[in-house]
Parts: sequence; structure tokens; C-alpha cells
Amino acid sequence: MRKIEMVVERTNTGYNAYASKYAVFTVGNDFPELKSNMLEALNLYFEDEGKTITEKDIKVSLDLPQFFEFYKVINAKALSQRIGMNQSLLAQYIKGIKKPSAIQTRRILKGVQQLGKELAEMQFLL
Repeated sequence: MRKIEMVVERTNTGYNAYASKYAVFTVGNDFPELKSNMLEALNLYFEDEGKTITEKDIKVSLDLPQFFEFYKVINAKALSQRIGMNQSLLAQYIKGIKKPSAIQTRRILKGVQQLGKELAEMQFLL
């Protein structure tokens, strides 16, 4: 079985996700809950076929402009400098004017993930 693409959207109350090729939709208050709900919903959908879906069967897709709209705290100018990308080009991706290639998308995602990791490991002096 090919990976099932689940399109994830951030909302004001949490997350929602839908399968791009199947009639499957779910929500979650946070991303771990959403992942659990995606598995449950997909397994219910494929139950009659006797298929069991695991996390490795799911491909999560997130819309880049929507991500930056919700996480406005991420400064696009600073991120572009950090990942070595032209600021104007990143701004066009964020506004949806241009669609980034898979390579550019991975580059942006890696930069965001590295920033998140650094922030998660941060400690302040008390």
C-alpha cells in the first residue's frame, strides 16, 4: 500500500486533517492527539478491507503559507538568513505567490525544526 497523504491544517482551536484520496477527516487539540486520531480514523475506514494502518503508512502534508500565517512569531526575514534563502523568495512562498519545490520545502522545514529544537533545549538563568 502506498502512503496515505493526510493534509494537516492548524486552526484557532487545534488541528484538523483530511485524507487527500479517501473520505477520512479528523481533528485534535494538539499534534500528538491529531496523529492518534488520524490512525483511528484511517483504521476505521479500512476496517472492512482488513487493512491495518500504522504511522509509517501516513504521509503528513502541511500548507506552507498557512503554517506561517498561524505561526506569525516566526520571523521570515530572520529564517531566510538562517537557512541561506533569498528573503524575497521565502516571502513569495509564504504568501502563496510561488510554490516551493520539494527541495526548498525540506530546506525551510529543516530550518524551522532546528529553531524549534534550539528553543526546546533553551534554559534561562534564574
